[in-house]
Amino acid sequence: MIPELKPHYDTAEKEMSDAYEYVKKQLSYLRAGKASPTLLDGVKVEYYGMQTPLNQLANVSAPDPRMLTVEPFDKSSMGEIEKAIQAAGLGLNPNNDGNLIRIPLPTPSEERRQELVKKAKEIAEEGRISVRNARRDAKDNVKKQVKNDSLPEDSGFEAEEEIQKLTDSFIKKIDQAFESKEEEIMTV
Repeated sequence: MIPELKPHYDTAEKEMSDAYEYVKKQLSYLRAGKASPTLLDGVKVEYYGMQTPLNQLANVSAPDPRMLTVEPFDKSSMGEIEKAIQAAGLGLNPNNDGNLIRIPLPTPSEERRQELVKKAKEIAEEGRISVRNARRDAKDNVKKQVKNDSLPEDSGFEAEEEIQKLTDSFIKKIDQAFESKEEEIMTV
């Protein structure tokens, strides 16, 4: 690829990488069969008038596959943490014993697992759309630059081919992330 077109490739690669990371992060929030502290990463707690991420206020751990524990650094924030976990829409019921918040994770029903797979599919599709949008933008920019700078058309085709290979690799990564999450969700 000629140096004049490399920035378009690099921009596309960065955008596709961001889309892939977003998909991985969103999939980690979906509750599968076993407990994972990342399940609570999206929870924000009202703490001294500010929305603060739970992992900055407490130590979150998974002592066994069906239980999460939250140990606040400041015991006075336990009530707010408990409310935030209930309000997060994760279907969790925290138990507060004064020192530790225990969150039992029920085994999801077949219907719930199907819903989670459907949600994971939507997240993966959002990622694929973002990757394809990055490809489209990069190809458009390459075409414009080839036309405006009177660059050889072959170099434009070569750059577009490289961008397509990049697109295919990121879509494959997203598909693999989805497939592993689907397997994790459907395993009882």
